[in-house]
Parts: sequence; C-alpha cells; structure tokens
Amino acid sequence: MSSTTQANPAEAGEKASLLKQPKAVWAVFFAGIIAFMGIGLVDPILPAIAKNLNATPSEVSLLFTSYNAVMALAMLITGMISSRLGIKWTLLVGIVIIAVFSALGGFSNGIWTLVALRGGWGLGNALFVATALAAIVSLSKSGTANAIILYEAAIGLGISVGPLLGGWLGGMSWRGPFLGVAVLMVIAFIGLITLMPNPKTTVKRPKTSLSDPFRALKQHRSLFVFGITAALYNFGFFTLLAFAPFVMGLDAHGLGIVFLGWGILLAFTSVFMAPKLQKRFGTVKSMCVMLILFALVLFIMGIWTSTQWVIIAAVIFAGALLGNNNTLITTAVMNSAPIERSTASAAYSFLRFIGGAIAPFLAGKLAEWFNPHIPFIVGAAFVLISVLFIWANNKHVSHVDLIESGH
Repeated sequence: MSSTTQANPAEAGEKASLLKQPKAVWAVFFAGIIAFMGIGLVDPILPAIAKNLNATPSEVSLLFTSYNAVMALAMLITGMISSRLGIKWTLLVGIVIIAVFSALGGFSNGIWTLVALRGGWGLGNALFVATALAAIVSLSKSGTANAIILYEAAIGLGISVGPLLGGWLGGMSWRGPFLGVAVLMVIAFIGLITLMPNPKTTVKRPKTSLSDPFRALKQHRSLFVFGITAALYNFGFFTLLAFAPFVMGLDAHGLGIVFLGWGILLAFTSVFMAPKLQKRFGTVKSMCVMLILFALVLFIMGIWTSTQWVIIAAVIFAGALLGNNNTLITTAVMNSAPIERSTASAAYSFLRFIGGAIAPFLAGKLAEWFNPHIPFIVGAAFVLISVLFIWANNKHVSHVDLIESGH
C-alpha cells in the first residue's frame, strides 16, 4: 500500500465516483448494513434482558465484553484466514457464524449462556468486519477515501436501522432481535454468494501470518498510535452504548427510537460531513476536535445523569460526533503505513476492541461501586486521554494528512 495508492481520492468528482461501484462492492455494502444491524438490534433490549434473566447491568454489559474481547483476539487471525480462504469465503464463513450464534442466543435461558454465545457472534463479526473493509477498499474503483466513506455508510445505516427494528422485535420479546439477526444474515449470505466474484477470479494476495499484525504495530508507530487512540475512545463509545440504556428510563420501543436518531446522525456525518472536515482542516486535527466534543458530551451526561431529556439529547447528538470520528480514524489507519490493508485493519482493530471489551463491564461496575454518574465521567476522561496521546505523538501521525492531500 504505497502513498501513490493512498492519494487517489477520485479527483474527477468525489460525489459521482462514490456511487459508481462494481456489483461486488454493493454486495459487501448491503451485507455490511445487515451485519452492523446486529449491534443496534440488541441495544434497546439490554434492560429487558436484565429483567428477564435476573441479571445486573454489569452482567448484561458482558454481552458487549465477550463480543468485543473475542473480536479483538480474532482480529489477529482474520488476515491469516482471509489470505488463505480468499475474501469471499472469509466473509461467508463470518456470516454463517453470526447467524448460528445469534439464533442460539435467541433460544438461551441464562445470562452466562448468552454471554458465551455473544463471544461466538464476535468471532463471526471479526471475520466479516475486517474482511469487509479490506474488500470494499480493494474492489472499489473510486479510491481509498470514497471506499472508506462507503464502508462507514454501511456501518451508519446498519446501526441506525438496527435499534428501530430491535425495539420493535424487543417489544414482543427480548429473544426477537437475536432471531432477527439470524434471519437477516441468511439474506446477506444469499446476496454475497450471488454477487461476489468467485475466488478464482479474484487477485490472490500473499499469505499472512499470526505475527504480521504485531510486527506492523511494532514497525509503524503511526498505526500503534491510532490503535491506542481508538482503544481509549472506545471506552467512551461503549460506555454510551452499553450503559446509557439503563439510565434513560425508556422501554424497548423508546430506546429503539432514541438510538435510531443516534444512528441516523452517525450515518449522515460519516458520509457527508467527515470528508468536508477532513478536506478543510485535516484528518488528525478534525479527529481531535470531535474527540474533545465527545468527551464534553459524556461529562454532561455524567453531571445530569438523572435528567432524562438531557441524556436522550446527549445520546442523539453524540451520534454526529461519533460518525465523524469513525470515518476520520478509519481513513487515518488505512493511510498510516505502507502495508497490506487487511494487516493494518487487523492490527488496529485488535487494539480498538480491547477498549470495547473492558469499557462496558467497567461502566456497569463503576455504577454498582459508586453511582450512575461515574461511568460517564470516567468514559469522558479516557476520551480526553486519547486526544493527549495523539498530541504527544503528533510527529508520528502528521504524514497522514500529507498522503491524503497527495504530497
């Protein structure tokens, strides 16, 4: 992945080229929407799961912890698997695993069984997520920047539609969203196996090893910096995602509507606003501003935790900040080091999901040990530390903006 390859953001019209994609890209895009629905589908039913399975908020938060912990570890082998199976079959295997474990989750009767099954779901998601990003970037004909915008759009659409569907299904039963994910993944499987090119028509990539992500983190300081930044940022992200539902005082339908608003803003800003910020102010500077604003939102949530309208408004507004930041940091990672994109994604995601694994459980425990205000304040502190970490390592990441500007 040379700088020449990176600096190709479709000079002849970014908006037009974004929609001119091969069928394979759209197949991955739509499968991505369905895959990321899985996150939002479950969120509105967290309080219902706690009530029906007699679990505490910290125990329910383990649904995110096991999911993210397995994803973090699995990210280390995604490149090794995809370089042997090929992009298409790795995506399909990931989808099958998600469908099986989400269906089993829908029939489980205990919180610890459900936590274990979410770990299996995380394995499938790791195979899909890491490979989907590499697939869209490599198959797209409109440059890395537009490909990443398309990938983030799939995330945003999936996350925005998921809560509404999850709230509707969850209103009937907490099991509904789990079974709903299984059905949706079957649809995604059919779309991919029909529209993705066969492995023999795909350019073969060199086989990667388990040590490649670690070697990449060691050799490329910029990749390490963005990975640690994402891990710290995820403390705030998953505190909001996993703990906010417990302090809003809403039922599954209400939570679904709130997170629908959150997801719509996330999707909109990731596609339309982030590229403008990136072009005008630069990726790193824009990222730092979004992180500071997100930390302020979390601090506000920590101060006015008992005021329902403040929490609801803060969650929805946070979607705009998170959409911008997700696109900015993903773009930065893809442009951070001259290595195979799948290796860069695996190395970065390993660190990112470690933060996502610790944060939900920590948030629940902090609320039990102290009070419901503390999780948001601690999450805000971690996000601010991520900004300080970027500033302290600015000399290692400043080249990202030079690559994107074509210099």
